[in-house]
Amino acid sequence: MTGQLDLYGVFLPGVSALALGAYGLFPMMTSLLARIGLYRILWHPSLFNFALYITLVGGLSAILNWLQT
Repeated sequence: MTGQLDLYGVFLPGVSALALGAYGLFPMMTSLLARIGLYRILWHPSLFNFALYITLVGGLSAILNWLQT
């Protein structure tokens, strides 16, 4: 992955694209986990949501690195 992303002349860090992708996947994952009933047994749902978002960003990064090789 390149270090920068050119968006109509505005250069953004490459990780911002990953963060936006994870932001798009996050509501789908939380609604799926709420339907399963996971949030009823969690001690602190906000911490879980933060960890889920960080995991999604890391997962997208790993997938992109794997696709580039």
